[in-house]
Amino acid sequence: MTDFLRRLRALIHKEWCQMLRDPSSLLIGIVIPMMMILLIGSAMSFDIKKVPVAVVMEDSSPTVRDMLGFLQGSDYFSPRYVTSMAEAENLMDYRQADIILCVPPDFTSRLRQQNGSLQIISYGVDAATARTTAVYVESGLNSWQAAHQKDYVTTTSASLGSVSIVNRQWFNDANTSTWLFIPGLIVIVMTLVGVFLTALVMAREWERGTLESLFITPVKPLEILLAKMIPYFSIAMLGFTLCMLSARYLYDVPIHGSLFIIILSSMEYVLVALGIGLTISSVVKNQFLACQLSLVVSMLPTIMLSGFMFDLRSVPVAISAVGHILPATYYMELLKSLFLAGNNWTLIGKNCLILAAYALLFILLSLKVTRKKLE
Repeated sequence: MTDFLRRLRALIHKEWCQMLRDPSSLLIGIVIPMMMILLIGSAMSFDIKKVPVAVVMEDSSPTVRDMLGFLQGSDYFSPRYVTSMAEAENLMDYRQADIILCVPPDFTSRLRQQNGSLQIISYGVDAATARTTAVYVESGLNSWQAAHQKDYVTTTSASLGSVSIVNRQWFNDANTSTWLFIPGLIVIVMTLVGVFLTALVMAREWERGTLESLFITPVKPLEILLAKMIPYFSIAMLGFTLCMLSARYLYDVPIHGSLFIIILSSMEYVLVALGIGLTISSVVKNQFLACQLSLVVSMLPTIMLSGFMFDLRSVPVAISAVGHILPATYYMELLKSLFLAGNNWTLIGKNCLILAAYALLFILLSLKVTRKKLE
């Protein structure tokens, strides 16, 4: 028994020393779990807060102000009062408003006649958020209505509501979340093909030593990287084409924006993903670790922190800041807008420039890392 314990202690000590010398073990066992629990735990929230509401008060009577009092001081609403529908529509076009609440000029007088009517218009590009925010506004109006029902409802019509709510959803005629998720799935597919495939294939070549055999030839690092990028760029764009055909003809997702801009932005994002994958594989040179790093720095953040599943305005500021560092966030926003809302040239220009900058950054970074490995 004494010999057994001595040998066991020696083997355990050896394993501890080996594990401490291998950074990948600490990364997988400690760093990755902590990052996942902190990022995903903070980002996973189905509550929607600080919803930007454009309030068109064509009737500004004390009754209307009292009815809309629930918007003030609430964690769920961030109201902005305007005087015309044109101004409210402009705010929604530039994503500065998710809800338009329109109070007609004759609302108070019609309310006294038991037929007051309001209109709620939701930004339907994000169907889930649109439905939730509309429910929030309707709940606030219904609470006021219940509290003041006796003031505007006669005893003979007490079962009737004094305020009717007309709900409309723009940019999503089918009122379905499928139209929202399909552009998001395209982003995930592009990330999967660009980052995972490139990182794993390159890391496998590092492990097998095939890249080292190229380094003794006259070829330059830039030529090697371009030779690696071009085939996978072609595969990624083929996958993008299949996704587009499926979205249009299998799921009937409309394409209201420019098809050219969609293709251009997708090409930019594929270059970003390829650059990330090449950088990861050049740094770690190990398939397993490359897979783990790709998961942590690309796939999980793309799914959780790019606006695909959760509205970034409803998460803590630090998590929202992380989300806005990700290239996928800008590609996601661009695709949703181009598919469902049409051409918003301010949004297109900003996001395309950001994606182009990211593409240049990661390609140069991968080239620098590869050259350093050669030296």
